[in-house]
Amino acid sequence: MSATDPSNPPATRRRALLAAFLALAASCGSTRVAVPDAPPTRTEHTMSREVDGRRLSYLLDVPTGEAPRRGRPLVLFLHGIGERGDDLARVAVHGPPKLAPTMPELWGCVLVSPQCPDDTWWPTETLVALVEEVCDTCEVDRDRVYVTGLSMGGFGTWELLATHPDLFAAAAPICGGMREDRESAIVAAKDVPIRVFHGADDRLVPVEMSERLVERLRDAGADVELTVYEGVGHDAWTRTYSDPELWTWMFAQER
Repeated sequence: MSATDPSNPPATRRRALLAAFLALAASCGSTRVAVPDAPPTRTEHTMSREVDGRRLSYLLDVPTGEAPRRGRPLVLFLHGIGERGDDLARVAVHGPPKLAPTMPELWGCVLVSPQCPDDTWWPTETLVALVEEVCDTCEVDRDRVYVTGLSMGGFGTWELLATHPDLFAAAAPICGGMREDRESAIVAAKDVPIRVFHGADDRLVPVEMSERLVERLRDAGADVELTVYEGVGHDAWTRTYSDPELWTWMFAQER
């Protein structure tokens, strides 16, 4: 049989056909973020509206190029207690705003990273207003809004899930928790896919705080998973955020 017979293409042609087929399959129905060719631009903003008399400054990373027809996914990142204040550079010490310039998995999303003022806790209603404002101005797909945070930001993530579960398509709280008298409220988030991360040796925020919330959600039938890092203390975020699989999972979720 001839080597050019179309019923028996050579290996190079078969590889080309397979690559074309896989590319077509990946483009059909995929909810993964299309990765731009360049890192996002970063700007600093002060929130233009007040809620309960509070304003937030924040970093905003927006992808380059034209937005998809449905809009871009949005990730709200909440930092830990050590990054509070009025110096926005501190917000990029850990987590997504630190990784965004060099991590292609984050280049397709709008990343909003507010800074909590000194001597305060994350103001839930102000954060919701901030998300709404960014959604209105940055061509965001409202069915793909996500929240994640570490330490104090993990607490803020849990509180947002308990009070505004309909806002988010997925969440990833890291080494956080809730006050015991508030823990029962988390069942309101039973329809939100959640991936939880904690260090087994965390002495600042005991892993039991995550375990109790996950148990409540599991009892309510939620899609929730807990990853406990053995031999890891409070810093469960470095390993978590640097894993591309977290972002692949997150951006595949829709509200």
